[in-house]
Amino acid sequence: VLLAMERVHAAVYLSVCLSLLTSLCQGQRSADTVLGLTTAELAEALQGVLDEGDTRLSVEKKASVIPRCDVGERCAMKHGPRIGRLCDCLRGTACNTFFLRCY
Repeated sequence: VLLAMERVHAAVYLSVCLSLLTSLCQGQRSADTVLGLTTAELAEALQGVLDEGDTRLSVEKKASVIPRCDVGERCAMKHGPRIGRLCDCLRGTACNTFFLRCY
C-alpha cells in the first residue's frame, strides 16, 4: 500500500512539474510574437509613438508659458467667483486679488 502511495505522489509531482514547464515554454514562445508581431516590430512602433509624443509635449509646454506683468499691470481677471490668471507678476511683487493688479 505504501509503495502504491509513493508512486501516486511521484506521478502527481511529475505531472505538476511537466505542466509548469510546458506553460513556461508556451509563455516564452508567445513573448516573442504578440498579435503576429515580432519584438523588433513592436519596438519600432513604440519608438514611433514616443517620437510623436515628444513633439506634442514640447508644443504644450510652450503654449502653457505665462507672460510676465510689470508693477501696476492687470494680472488677473474675475469670472464670477473664480479668478483667472492673465500673467505672472515680476519677482518681488504679487497679484492683488482685490484690485487684480501687480503690487
